[in-house]
Amino acid sequence: MPKSDYNSSDPIKISLDDLDEHKQFLLTESKTFCIYPWIHLHAYPTGEAYPCCQSEMWASIGSCKQNTLEEIWNNEPIRRLRKNMLSDKPSAGCGRCYEQEKSGFMSGRQGANKHHGHHIHKIDGTDGNGQVDKFELSYWDVRFSNLCNLRCRSCGHIFSSQWYQDQAKLAGPDWAKNHKVLNIAGRSDDDMWNQLLPHIDYVEQIYFAGGEPLLMAEHYNILEELVKRKLFHVRLIYNTNFTHTRLKDRSVFEYWRLFDSVSVGASLDDSENRAEYIRKGTDWNQVENNRAEMMRICPQVDFYISPTLSIMNAWHLTDFHRDWVERGFIKHQDLNVNILQDPVFYRIDIAGAAYKQELKDKFEKHLDWLRPHDPLQRATVGFESAIKFMMAKDNSELQAKFFDRTQQLDEIRGESIFKVIPELTRINADTTQ
Repeated sequence: MPKSDYNSSDPIKISLDDLDEHKQFLLTESKTFCIYPWIHLHAYPTGEAYPCCQSEMWASIGSCKQNTLEEIWNNEPIRRLRKNMLSDKPSAGCGRCYEQEKSGFMSGRQGANKHHGHHIHKIDGTDGNGQVDKFELSYWDVRFSNLCNLRCRSCGHIFSSQWYQDQAKLAGPDWAKNHKVLNIAGRSDDDMWNQLLPHIDYVEQIYFAGGEPLLMAEHYNILEELVKRKLFHVRLIYNTNFTHTRLKDRSVFEYWRLFDSVSVGASLDDSENRAEYIRKGTDWNQVENNRAEMMRICPQVDFYISPTLSIMNAWHLTDFHRDWVERGFIKHQDLNVNILQDPVFYRIDIAGAAYKQELKDKFEKHLDWLRPHDPLQRATVGFESAIKFMMAKDNSELQAKFFDRTQQLDEIRGESIFKVIPELTRINADTTQ
C-alpha cells in the first residue's frame, strides 16, 4: 500500500485497486459521500444527535434524551442522508464541509473517508430506504457533558458550563430559569457510557472533545476500560484546551504513554494575555508547564496546536506559531488551522479589503518561513487555505455585530479588547464612522 500523504484524502487502510468503480468513486471523487453515517453517531452535550460534529447545528437527526443511539441509527433523517450520499447528492446539513473544501481545507468528510474508508463495504448492507441493520460504532465522538473550566469568546453555554453566568446576563433572567449549569448528553449520568460499552470491541478511533474532556470522569473511565482490555491499538484523538492534564490522582500523560497512536490538538488560539482574553480562564504559565511536562513523560505523542482562527487572533497567530517553534515546544509542522465558521460575526472574512490584504501579506510572509520546514504541509495548507477562505466572501457588514457582542462581554467580564488586541482598534474606527 502506498505511503500516506498527509493532505491526501485517499483511504489509508485499504487499496483502491481492491474496490469496484462505484466504491472508488465514492471515496475519492464524490463531493458528498462520507462514511460516517455507516460507522458513527455524534451526540451534543445537550442531547441532540448528529451524523458528525461538523454538521450544521440546525441539522439534528434525533435526541439522545428521548431515544437510544440504536433507535436513532435508522430514523428517517439519517436514512435520507445515506441515500443522498450514495447518489452523490448534497445535503444541506453538510454545508460546513463543502465550504471548507472550496477553500482548500481537508474537511471532516474527507478526513472520515481517509481514516475510515476501509469500512466502505458497509454500504452493501444499505437497503433502498437507507436503512443499515448492523449497528456497530467503530468511531466514537460523544460529548458527555458541557463541563469546562473556560469561557472562550467563540463558545457558549452549550459547550461550556462556565458560560452559564455570562449567558444569563446576556439573555436575561428567563433564560436562567429554563437552563441548567451542567448539560449531559444522555438520559442519565451514565447512559451514554452504558450505550457505548457494547461497541468497545468494534471501536477503532475515539475523538475526545468537550466541554473539556480532560476534566471529565467519562474520559478516564474509557481509557481505563481500554487499558483493562489491552486495546492499545485504538487511536485516541483530542481537542483540549490543555489547561488541566489530570483528574484527581489520574494523570492523562501516564495513559497516553501506553497507546500506540495518540494525537493531541491543543486549542490554543494565541499566547499570554491574548490567550487569556480569547479563552477566559486560561493560565498561560500553566499551559506552558503542561507542555514541558508532556515532553518529559510521553514525548512520542503527536502534539500540535489547533487554533481556532478568527478575527480576534488573525494578526498574532503567526507570531505565536513562530515563538513556540523557536522555543522547542513544537515543530514547524505542528499547527493545524481550524477555521472558525460560526458564529459568523467572529469569522476572519468580516475584515474589510484593506485589512484582508494586510493579513494576506502577513500570512504569505509566514509561509515563506514555514514551507521549507513543513514536510507534512499541515500548517502550510492551513495558512494557504485560510487566505483563500478569507478572500472568498465579504462579510464586513458583520463587523458592527462583532463589536456589539464584544462590548457586551467586555462589560460583563471587566475587560477591554482594544487593550489586549490593539490591531482591532482601526477596524472599529471604520465601523463607527
